[in-house]
Amino acid sequence: MEKKIQQALNEINRGTSEIIDIEAIEKLLKNYYETGANYFVKAGFDPTAPDLHLGHTVLLQKLATFQKFGGVVQFLIGNFTATIGDPTGKNVTRKVLTDEDIKHNIGSYTTQAFKILDESKTVIVYNKDWLEPLGAAGMLSLASNLTVARMLERDDFSKRYASNTPIALSEFMYPLLQGYDSVHLQSDIEIGGTDQKFNLLMGRQLQKAYGVNKQQSVLMMPILEGLDGVQKMSKSLGNYIGVTDESNDMFGKVLSISDELMWRYYELLSNKSLQEIESLKEGVANNTIHPKKVKDDLAMEIVDRFHGIGEGIKAKEEFTKIFANKDIPTTMDEFEFISGAWICQVLVDTKLVNSTSQARRDVESGAVKIDQNKIEDSSMKFEKGTFVLQKGKKNFVRINII
Repeated sequence: MEKKIQQALNEINRGTSEIIDIEAIEKLLKNYYETGANYFVKAGFDPTAPDLHLGHTVLLQKLATFQKFGGVVQFLIGNFTATIGDPTGKNVTRKVLTDEDIKHNIGSYTTQAFKILDESKTVIVYNKDWLEPLGAAGMLSLASNLTVARMLERDDFSKRYASNTPIALSEFMYPLLQGYDSVHLQSDIEIGGTDQKFNLLMGRQLQKAYGVNKQQSVLMMPILEGLDGVQKMSKSLGNYIGVTDESNDMFGKVLSISDELMWRYYELLSNKSLQEIESLKEGVANNTIHPKKVKDDLAMEIVDRFHGIGEGIKAKEEFTKIFANKDIPTTMDEFEFISGAWICQVLVDTKLVNSTSQARRDVESGAVKIDQNKIEDSSMKFEKGTFVLQKGKKNFVRINII
């Protein structure tokens, strides 16, 4: 049993930035292996957007790890706290969401999350169910557990206060409400990103203040770097891999990361064991395994996870067909235009470029092909026929000119 517990702890420790009260986690594991008793692992998700990217799934992967070792996931939808807005890392008060936004985003989140989590070991909970009934008296009692001075110790709040940037009083409530979630749910463990440390520790503090017969352990995961390997994965920075990305795009994006970053992705995103990953590293180091194959395998694993088993190998074959053989993909979006359509306008209308001025520059620089033949005349107009229009190395559309 000791060996099983150690193996579980190794997987739980994998890729983490910090764990507070690892001894309590070890006791939960020991109790699970001795008696079969489950324990509760909480993670909160504010439904601020309908789609997840791989950076978001780092937490989901860790939750799935706990599920393998007796953990029941409390998948907390912050449908109450989302109406306040988490101030973490923000230099301005965040815009709150409407009920319609929240409802739409919740459906999208849970559908995507269950591509990673075991639904039978997951309880979806909504903090509006217990936070709304607190009422004014409950909220004032909750607020009495934290001083303004303590709140201003938070880095984001202190910076905003020093720069005279407004801080809404409602934002001060957010960490308290997140902590009270742990009181109500009696969570044994809560996980979150490193930027959530203040909020995560609030759960421990409030469980003690409210007389809960436990104090949750806290596990913090690092922020996943984006495709550039420098900044955190973010849609606004354009360096992300979306969970809903088309399979071929997802495969190609994973292949675009550096060999060094590949190991970071393996550690945080792959289902392979630590021993398997170490074996791959040794194979690459002694030249018995080519790093391209290792990256191919990672890309296929990720595609299979979000698009279904077998889709990864299909994406690899399609990628090889386009890039290795410089062939045309078998499927692509199709558009119809009237004879005489201007090449630059067609590029915009097919969403291959954002503007006709950009289209003109791309054509004149040789970045555009028709039926794999480079064109450089930005005044060109199409005659009747069917053509494959290509921008760059991997963006293809079929156009029918009538």
